[in-house]
Amino acid sequence: MAVLISAHELKKSFGARPLFDGLTFSIESDERIGLIGPNGTGKSTLLRLLASKDTPDAGKLSFQKGLRVGFLEQVPQFGPGATILSAIRGSGGSDWDRDQRIQEWISRLELDRFDPDARVDTLSGGWKKRVALARELTDNPDLLLLDEPTNHLDVESILWLENFLARARLATLTITHDRAFLMKVANRIIELDPRHPGGLLSVKGDYASFLEKREQLIASQEKREIILRNTMRREVEWLRRGAKARTTKQQARIQRAEDLQDTVAELTTRNQVRTARLDFGSAGRPPKKLIQAKDISKSYGSRSIFSKLSLLVGPGTRLGLLGANGCGKSTLIRVLLGLETPDTGEVFRSDLLQAASFDQNRESLDSNITVTKTVCPSGDFVDYRGQRIHVRSYLDRFLFTQTQMDMTVGKLSGGEQARLLIAKLMLRPSNILILDEPTNDLDMATLAVLEECLSEFDGAVILVSHDRFFLGQVCNQILAFPVLGGDLVSFADLDQWEQWHSEQLKSRLAPSKSMSSSEGGTSGAPAKKKKLSYKDQRDLDTMEERIAAAEARLAKATAESLLPENSSNAVTLARLSKEMADAQEELDNLYVRWGELES
Repeated sequence: MAVLISAHELKKSFGARPLFDGLTFSIESDERIGLIGPNGTGKSTLLRLLASKDTPDAGKLSFQKGLRVGFLEQVPQFGPGATILSAIRGSGGSDWDRDQRIQEWISRLELDRFDPDARVDTLSGGWKKRVALARELTDNPDLLLLDEPTNHLDVESILWLENFLARARLATLTITHDRAFLMKVANRIIELDPRHPGGLLSVKGDYASFLEKREQLIASQEKREIILRNTMRREVEWLRRGAKARTTKQQARIQRAEDLQDTVAELTTRNQVRTARLDFGSAGRPPKKLIQAKDISKSYGSRSIFSKLSLLVGPGTRLGLLGANGCGKSTLIRVLLGLETPDTGEVFRSDLLQAASFDQNRESLDSNITVTKTVCPSGDFVDYRGQRIHVRSYLDRFLFTQTQMDMTVGKLSGGEQARLLIAKLMLRPSNILILDEPTNDLDMATLAVLEECLSEFDGAVILVSHDRFFLGQVCNQILAFPVLGGDLVSFADLDQWEQWHSEQLKSRLAPSKSMSSSEGGTSGAPAKKKKLSYKDQRDLDTMEERIAAAEARLAKATAESLLPENSSNAVTLARLSKEMADAQEELDNLYVRWGELES
């Protein structure tokens, strides 16, 4: 397979803070790489280097000639007043082929439900991501870089993105800590971590294969440390006996002893694993009933959010809320907490109820103040579960270094900001935790600790998360908002929800059945075809012409590839092969689209 990018001895620092040093790796054309690693190790910075948005402090990046790289940033940026169409078009200009690709991606990403002149800043975070993705895909990238693409997406959008990336005919490199997503989209895992030799660990295969290989390597590395430590002990004893460097042999042994000390010190550093110490304090013994809702309903105008919902929340409740963005998850939480009133029914709340909330938008963080002042606005001590703890000792629980503690919040990575929010949350005694997308940006080690911590919390947890793996580990009840509308559905675990959700999708995608006579139609009569939108009709009118053009390009490239002077030229043959593959893919997509429009 062709090598798209080669990186050799890359080094990068953020101010005085080193991110990585000596990274060497390559990316090939058939790879779908998942990039993982602890927070603050420079994953997003590495993507910016690969996208040529930044330059390394040292080392070299080599790109395949003519390589097209797309970059979906964690928070996509758009110009002021940008519309959907102008944002996707970008600065790439306009020609017939490009305009057709723009319309194709608008359709495939379901952005045609909006007016193309709608402003991007009026869209939700999930739809902004789709606009940014359409912008990158319009230019037919050979390599697509994605930085935490599932953040702020609902489950429907994540499932769509999983399917798209798993089938896409391009190389991808994705930063994600969503383990279920990673299992679906990656055929190689790279972990960026200074504890690994060379600063990274690369494993061919899916995430499960990576975990198995990493466990073997860590066990081998720990065993090597024990053996070398025993050898070093013997060498130190020999040195203490007063060995003098009188001979060349003795000089060499003394040098080996010194080198051995350096090697053991390096292995000790690598084998040392630090994880955040999380422990949510409860506000005393929680009552048996924290919240009880009886037949509650809520609507906005003619739109029903939920109806006749009964729910009991008590100690040990681990309730996960699942549904599309804007379906009403936040509204339900506000009604349960008494911040909004239900239209019908009633909500009982214990007088002892104390809630603590995790805000996914991080609006409670001030980017201009330091980390220490964020958790301790005055003085040097925090009150944690009845104990006075120095703020620096408290922040050390969350893996903040002494240097980071004096940084302003705006200089932290996304995962470090998420850990800081959890640090603030743990200072509030509570018997119910409201967690809105707490997993965004957290590394996998912290996610595992958070899972365990929430499982041991003696109060209740209401969790909104797109991370299905995390939901499955934490929750003992799932409350789902149906794709097709209707009353909320409760499940005992995520497996039940996945089976139900699959049936929902099949129902949504099934062809419309004929109207029954009771609905004003004749039984067995064909359903009336839906009228096409202006864009769809224009798409249909030009379809045969576009198919003929794609077939002509495919035939031309195929004929050229069979010429003797081309079949013996590796560079020319590689170019023609790619042109044939691109033309065939376009042809396949056009026929699929034609069938959709005709139906």
